[in-house]
Order: sequence, then structure tokens, then C-alpha cells
Amino acid sequence: MLKIENLTVKIAGKEVIQDVSLTIEKGETMALLGPNGSGKTSLIMAIMGFSDYSIVKGDIYFNGKRITGMDVDERARMGIGIMFQRPPTITGVRVRQMIELIKKEGFEIEKEAGNLKLKEFLSRDINSGFSGGEIKRSELIQLLASSPQLSLFDEPESGVDLENIALVGKVMDRILKKDDGNMGLIITHTGFIFDYVKPDKGCILVGGRLHCVGDPMAILKTVKKRGYEWCITCEGEKLKGKSRT
Repeated sequence: MLKIENLTVKIAGKEVIQDVSLTIEKGETMALLGPNGSGKTSLIMAIMGFSDYSIVKGDIYFNGKRITGMDVDERARMGIGIMFQRPPTITGVRVRQMIELIKKEGFEIEKEAGNLKLKEFLSRDINSGFSGGEIKRSELIQLLASSPQLSLFDEPESGVDLENIALVGKVMDRILKKDDGNMGLIITHTGFIFDYVKPDKGCILVGGRLHCVGDPMAILKTVKKRGYEWCITCEGEKLKGKSRT
């Protein structure tokens, strides 16, 4: 499982995550919602171990092992993978070369590249001149190749048109195979990805603090109708005999 205990994170001297605790069990997927600037990306970057994200307090455990302080490559080897919202362009490294470096035994590059409409991109530098949808598909083939047990998805719908979001969603669902005990944490603003990937639970991150862990569809419905402030203060619960939504 992934277990986060009382995590506080700073970047450039500013606290961006404050006292966050959450657990994702084996086979579970959690949806993380919140407004821009609320700390969602900072949380998954801290889980992945990027050095700019300094852990001031708290701990992160993965499959029973404390990983706080481990380098990014150590966490990746343990089975944690990430799909960036805005990954960098890497000149001089071809997409095929990256996949060859990280792929697990039996991964069929040509077949999967065909499924993701990426065959013509295998010989290109990573993300160089790629559209939003092409970048997302490139990120996905890398995740498929490395076959992580925990996948962190940062706004998979961002920059993706309606045709490609179906493809992205179906591949994400493959990556998050529950029968293999795979886990996921999905950051989303719109919830469009829920048409293809069904999270088991959801939560809201506002101002670096976690709120309202529960049914993801109910949370999304409340946010759409009432906004984040209503949801995090649980105003609906104060209205006797009425639903929060």
C-alpha cells in the first residue's frame, strides 16, 4: 500500500502541503481534486521524491517500507511511476531509447506503440514538437513499459481532445489492473477521466490540506454544484435532513 503520515512539504521555502495523511490500499485508485495552486502536483512530486520538494515533517511508506528521503530512481525501481502534466522535452534521447531502458521483460514496443498511435514518434526526441495528446500518449507508453505498482497521474485530461481522452482512459485502466494489486492516484479538475477509470475513493486538497475523503462521484457532484469551499467546510452536513449534494 501507499501510506502518507502527517506530511508537510516546502518548495522554495514555502509550505505547499500541510499535515496530509492518506492511505491507498493494494488494488485501489484514489482521485484527488482541488483548485489550481492547491498543492496537488506538489503532493505527487513529493511522493515520487523530487528534490525541490523538501519534506519538513511526516513520512511516506510504500509496501511497508519507509521511502522518505529515497532518491527518485530508487522509488521508480520499487514500482512507483508518474505521468507528468507538463513533462520536459529531452533532446538527444529518442522515445524508443527511453522505452528500451525502462521496459519490463515481454513488453512489445511496436505493438503498444501501434495501440497508442505512436509508431511514427518512436524515432523522435522525447516530447520534441509533440502536441498535448501526443505527450500524454508518450507518457502512457513509458508507464506501460515500466509496469509500476503505483501510478501517479497528474491531470491526464489536460491538453487532450475528446477522441484521445478515450484512448488515454482505456490505457490508464489497463495500467491500473486491480487483479495485480496495482494502485493509482489521479489528479483531475474535470472528472472526465472517470468515464474510463473508476476510482474507489476521492478526496479534496485545498490550501495544501486534505479534506473530505469519500465517494469520488459524490465529491465531484458536490464540487460542480457548490464549489470547493462548500465541500471543505461540509456546509451541507449542517442542513438537517438534506443531502450534502
